[in-house]
Amino acid sequence: QVQLVESGGGLVQAGGSLRLSCAASGRTLSTDAMGWFRQAPGKEREFVAAISWSRGLTYYADSVKGRFTISRDNAKNTMYLQMNSLKPEDTAVYYCAARNGPRLSGLGESYDYWGQGTQVTVSS
Repeated sequence: QVQLVESGGGLVQAGGSLRLSCAASGRTLSTDAMGWFRQAPGKEREFVAAISWSRGLTYYADSVKGRFTISRDNAKNTMYLQMNSLKPEDTAVYYCAARNGPRLSGLGESYDYWGQGTQVTVSS
């Protein structure tokens, strides 16, 4: 069973930066694609970024392209989301997710495992 634990959320001023971490345990070679999603109060869950663990390929939502960077550390079995130039509209609970298979996806329903989430609040 894959378990995902997020950390690194917090309160930051607009224009600031945060780095989120997602520690993955129980991941196998088949659990190759991982991603970040977010959900703001009163809004639907939104795709942020995804990465192929084996190939390092990445995929971003247009709203974060150029500001956020997704990466992974194989030795630590940890995925990261570096968030720069943060805006108040980035405020949300951020979730990491993993899916069986290599294909990157922006669809939440295609992911099999989810973390509990970490709150990111950006003040104006």
